[in-house]
Amino acid sequence: MLTAGAVGAGVLAASALGTSTAWAAAPAAERRIRDPFTLGVASGEPHPDSVVLWTRLAPDPLAADGLGGMPDRPVPVLWQVAEDERFRRIVRVGVELARSSSGHAVHVEVGGLRPGREYFYRFRAGLEVSPVGRTRTAPGRGQRVDRFRFAFTSCQNYPDGYYTAHAHLAEEDLDLVAFLGDYIYEGPAQGTLGRGHVPAGETWSLAEYRIRHAQYKTDTDLQASHAAHPWMAVFDDHEVENNWAGDDPDPDTDPEEFLRRRARAFQAYYEHMPLRRAQRPYGPDVQMFRRMQFGDLMDFHLLDTRQYRDDQVEDVDRTDPSRSLLGARQRGWLLDNLAGRTARWNVLAQQVFFSQRDFASGSATDFSNDAWDNYFAEREAVRDHFTAAGTSNPVIITGDVHANYVNDVKADFDDPASATVATELVGTSITSGGDGSEQGPNDPIQLAENPHIKFLNRNRGYVRNTVTPTEWTAENRVVDYVSRPGAPVRTRARWVVENGRPGAQPA
Repeated sequence: MLTAGAVGAGVLAASALGTSTAWAAAPAAERRIRDPFTLGVASGEPHPDSVVLWTRLAPDPLAADGLGGMPDRPVPVLWQVAEDERFRRIVRVGVELARSSSGHAVHVEVGGLRPGREYFYRFRAGLEVSPVGRTRTAPGRGQRVDRFRFAFTSCQNYPDGYYTAHAHLAEEDLDLVAFLGDYIYEGPAQGTLGRGHVPAGETWSLAEYRIRHAQYKTDTDLQASHAAHPWMAVFDDHEVENNWAGDDPDPDTDPEEFLRRRARAFQAYYEHMPLRRAQRPYGPDVQMFRRMQFGDLMDFHLLDTRQYRDDQVEDVDRTDPSRSLLGARQRGWLLDNLAGRTARWNVLAQQVFFSQRDFASGSATDFSNDAWDNYFAEREAVRDHFTAAGTSNPVIITGDVHANYVNDVKADFDDPASATVATELVGTSITSGGDGSEQGPNDPIQLAENPHIKFLNRNRGYVRNTVTPTEWTAENRVVDYVSRPGAPVRTRARWVVENGRPGAQPA
């Protein structure tokens, strides 16, 4: 495992190896680039024979034009993949052009790798060599897998706190990190910690979105988390605009202008994430829902709950069967996948709260508009499909709400005695909401009114998961503060889901 400390050591090792004959000679014009790897390196989207490698050249990452201090011309970037972190057993090499039209971001889809293997990678631009990253390919499709370890988290508002949870995440022994949205926040918040947003206003232009992403990527704890593990990611609302829905965010915004803004936000998001070419946006559209398979053990169905949804307006019949969060095409894709041949565990990796959540006490009801509760009929259809299709071990992992929850997904949420048909694990935020706490003032009402909610905690952190053919163990890993660096991590709660028995039990 490449720890956060080893990442730093890898920089020195890579620098020492920078003149190795394994590298091609740097063009003379590129030798003048100094410190282009300020945003670190990342990998993601592991397949059995390939993985995506990412970096972006940005010697001046917060430059006002959004180009990171790079010249307005293509720059060749050399890359290497090795079986060892000292690069004595190099297995793949190549060159990619970092172009100004893409913010000098580099995406390399490295093929020809072996399934279920650990690899190390690095880049070179001019005479400068990047930090070393560690990645891992997926097991072969259908291959027996006895254990898979991954973590998921979301919501890392930069002004709200330090990314201490990412520093701990980098130290975990994991095969994958799943990030479930709100990688950046688009607003003007400055906070009180000296981590105010740059630019100081709300992001609108491509340059502003690039600068905002770059600011987040300069955080060394986030860089360590990316360098230590391959990631898969989906966006939520703040990567574009707060609470946006579909093509028309609100009555006060011109729909055409919003689509132009969405196109700029999507481009900057792609430029800064280790995504495949299949996820490259085309104007305001991007294909983000997709399936990732890990041997015979786990299928991840990554959902997009923003781009196709009907607006989350308040004055609406939430039981209207025409209302959709997923859109017809994505819903059909999901139901088909869940009804076909699948792995032992089927994971819906998505953004907003799936289970019913009533915030009002007594006979009154109060449901969130920005959750599956506002799309009642579609939620019920997906839930009922688990049983009708015989979906193997459905587990829903969720972000968005800045809190840890563990939920039984009931056949009838209004009948606590009804069957449990799936499990929902909701992960807390990295920093959003500040230091956090054990519970909020209204949480006892939630727990009383929603007996299918078995756990609620508002500390910051991530959920660590160990999955085997017989059980899934989920651990809520939390830090007690983010308003200053250095918080230790601890396991607040541990849960087990048994194969063939929906619902999590305390362990």
